[in-house]
Amino acid sequence: MHGPASPGWLLVALCAATGAYCLLRMRSGVEEQRRAAGGEALMGFGMAAMAVPAAVFTPPAWAWPAYAVVFGAAGLRALWAARSGRHHLHHLVGAAAMVYMALVMAGSPAHAHGHGTSGAPVLTGALLLYFTGYVLLTGVRLIPVVAVTGGGPVPSPARAAGGGPPTGWGDRPELARACRLSMAIGMLAMLPAM
Repeated sequence: MHGPASPGWLLVALCAATGAYCLLRMRSGVEEQRRAAGGEALMGFGMAAMAVPAAVFTPPAWAWPAYAVVFGAAGLRALWAARSGRHHLHHLVGAAAMVYMALVMAGSPAHAHGHGTSGAPVLTGALLLYFTGYVLLTGVRLIPVVAVTGGGPVPSPARAAGGGPPTGWGDRPELARACRLSMAIGMLAMLPAM
């Protein structure tokens, strides 16, 4: 991608770590979570590969169309899965953003990682708005909810009743949200560089 190498490497590390965690989440006993984690792992590793600073590695010309095909297929899979749940629509938007970035990079002169002179296109702006909203909403959802009464904070009913059934660390919804939040933050870092 564009820009200085240090932030690029931080983005590579964030996306690769997120992808690795999502691979571990694929060991879940819940099939739906395994499928979602697989798509998120693909997204994390794809973003990590795209974010490698151009000073270190410039991908061959065939890489960008290959990214577009892979993430186009991931987008079609997310569209098909969206029939069973709305949360797959976020995966669809993420895959579409990856296809968009790959096509922009494929169309850049000599596949160089340079800034365009025409400013941010409308699609880039729309994706930035979407991912900003997603980051803010997901961040708020990660804040623990504690009911406050006259006598002080009261934990949620599930915790007060013994916490409910134990779940594996890969099945915890807050960790899955944190994973998606990390990738959305990465997308916010990558999109302005287009």
